[in-house]
Amino acid sequence: MAEKLEVKELDQVVVRFSGDSGDGMQLAGNIFSTVSATVGNGISTFPDYPADIRAPQGSLTGVSGFQVHIGAGKVYTPGDKCDVLVAMNAAALKTQYRYAKPGATIIIDTDSFGPKDLEKAQFATPDYLGEMDIDPDRVIQCPLTTMVKDCLADSGMDMKAMMKCRNMFALGLVCWLFDRDLNLVANFLKEKFAKKPAIAEANIKVIQAGYDYGHNTHSSTVNVYRVESKEKEPGRYMDITGNKATAYGFIAAAEKAGLKLYLGSYPITPATDVLHELSKHKSCGVITVQCEDEIAGCSSALGASFAGALGVTSTSGPGICLKSEAMNLAVIMELPLVVLDVQRGGPATGLPTKSEQTDLLQALFGRNGESPMPVMAATSPTDCFDAAYQACKIALEHMTPVVLLTDAFVANGSGAFKLPDIAKLDPINPPYVPEELKGKWTPYMRAENGTRYWAVPGREGFTHILGGLEKDSNTGAISTNPENHDLMTRLRQQKIANIQVPDLEVDGDANADLLIVGFGSTYGHLRSAMDELRQKGYKVAQTHFKYLNPLPKNTADVLKKYKKVVVAEQNMGQLAAYLRMKVDNFVPFQFNQVKGQPFVVEELVNAFEDILKK
Repeated sequence: MAEKLEVKELDQVVVRFSGDSGDGMQLAGNIFSTVSATVGNGISTFPDYPADIRAPQGSLTGVSGFQVHIGAGKVYTPGDKCDVLVAMNAAALKTQYRYAKPGATIIIDTDSFGPKDLEKAQFATPDYLGEMDIDPDRVIQCPLTTMVKDCLADSGMDMKAMMKCRNMFALGLVCWLFDRDLNLVANFLKEKFAKKPAIAEANIKVIQAGYDYGHNTHSSTVNVYRVESKEKEPGRYMDITGNKATAYGFIAAAEKAGLKLYLGSYPITPATDVLHELSKHKSCGVITVQCEDEIAGCSSALGASFAGALGVTSTSGPGICLKSEAMNLAVIMELPLVVLDVQRGGPATGLPTKSEQTDLLQALFGRNGESPMPVMAATSPTDCFDAAYQACKIALEHMTPVVLLTDAFVANGSGAFKLPDIAKLDPINPPYVPEELKGKWTPYMRAENGTRYWAVPGREGFTHILGGLEKDSNTGAISTNPENHDLMTRLRQQKIANIQVPDLEVDGDANADLLIVGFGSTYGHLRSAMDELRQKGYKVAQTHFKYLNPLPKNTADVLKKYKKVVVAEQNMGQLAAYLRMKVDNFVPFQFNQVKGQPFVVEELVNAFEDILKK
């Protein structure tokens, strides 16, 4: 055991849990982030797991990670590198050490570093720390597996069940390191395993053992991290993932509009959790159907909208390809529909558990004919609630399908979410056909803003037919008249253009030498890069797109105000190309990565510095 193990007291700390896919690292990280949010810390998380259903135990390809960034104030990213790395086996240490800061504290289970473990992790010698140039004084070497067995020896649990508790011992160690209240952890476990109290008690016992191990073994040589909350708006908070926040946003919108919520979906990583979450809320009038394919998922949601419900369908990029025909049908029928695209690495199956922003142009233009529809992109896990709510509001008030883009990073990541007061949310008022038009109404009769009126089937005096063939703007009958088609195309386009979205806001220096531009989930990383550049003395500003079609009215004014503009995105330049198309004489610098991983703030800072010096 090391004689001097220094632990710094910081305003913000990053912890990364790593181990085999079956080691429960996602659960351990989730519990730690939940407890941190409960005590008022700002949090941002990043689950990083393999696509293998279950890779061979101890293999390099099977390592699963969960990174948590906690701070005294607002936290924008999960952090570039961690201050504390938990490595449950040799493969985890081998693959995850590159995410650790120099001098980071490393916690390892020495029972998982035997000869066979080292061989699987492709270590050349038994001196694994020396081979990786890791200072032993920075490593808490704990016989974790042995201690869990001893702790649960009298529990009556079999060996397999005991081994599932190893993650809780590691969590107990981390809770000691950060002075966390174990009562909060115990309450979480009692709720999670409410139907299996014996499992809950075993896990609580192991967590206490891990906590005591840290206290008794290292208390004289280690300072405890304390990250005290400095700024927090009063209210009730929870640690929430982006997928759960999206589901809650859909529920809130349906409640506000006084409609049933229907989700038609086909399971696909990383969007499936939205289906799982909504299926739990039948008491809120939510109807979920796991359909036989993506086409049925979208088509059934469109049918629900025709019947007067809020129709939603969820998927990832490959599913958008399959849903495009039904999305087109929603355009020409002018029915409300929300299509959630939780983007992942492509093309084809690509990187199904990793994150990209590569579906933007597909969302904007990936349909036949002139098929305009609003496109939005959530900026953080907690923003997914507002983005989902606003997507529903636009769909219902403008009688249009809407594409909501999130991605694996914000969908699986989490943040501290203040529970909203539904009474204070924006009203949602669908354009139901007025009663005075009874007997005179036709399906494509429009309100003043260009939106067609909505008549729910079964309403007396408002019988109508919709379909995929072009209709006459006056009578609603099928029409192949050239002038009518041109008119209807322009009416559908103008309806989308009339949607009012918030103006772009610019943060940072008013007279900046460089404007940083992005969209969706990269907000936190770009904001952090801007903050670091300003601390270095550079004049830098940032603006970020949440609404992509229609664009904010002040888009051209903002982008053309600055001498240098850099568009940073996790694709090969889709937003930059779109903005060049929409803004005359706009030629930005570009920063593009397609790695399946979030941006690294340090890399952004270096790249933007180079642009500033040109």
